[in-house]
Amino acid sequence: MARPRTAARTVEHPDLSEVSLQQVMEALVDPVRRMVVSQLVRAGEDMSCGTFDAPVSLSTLTHHFNVLREAGVIRQYYKGTSKMNTLRTDEMEERFPGLLSAVMAASATEAEAGAA
Repeated sequence: MARPRTAARTVEHPDLSEVSLQQVMEALVDPVRRMVVSQLVRAGEDMSCGTFDAPVSLSTLTHHFNVLREAGVIRQYYKGTSKMNTLRTDEMEERFPGLLSAVMAASATEAEAGAA
């Protein structure tokens, strides 16, 4: 007997017009979440959840992905059994011009100063 077909897994994402600046800033204030965003920027491509280098457990990292997704910063989708992550760069730039690039530039500057 064949296995019944199941519906494709989907992930809910907010419309950025419904996301407040406060919500985005609260998502980006956490250093682990900034690290996730920074890794996506550096990679220049979508990344699966298991490929991030983070100083937290996988369950905690899942929480951080959820906060970023709910704030509209990332989009998640399934590719086979992997959950992929991508930045909503164009959408964020349209809604909050310059915000994401400014936060990433400041974060990089801070990291360089800490490494010196």
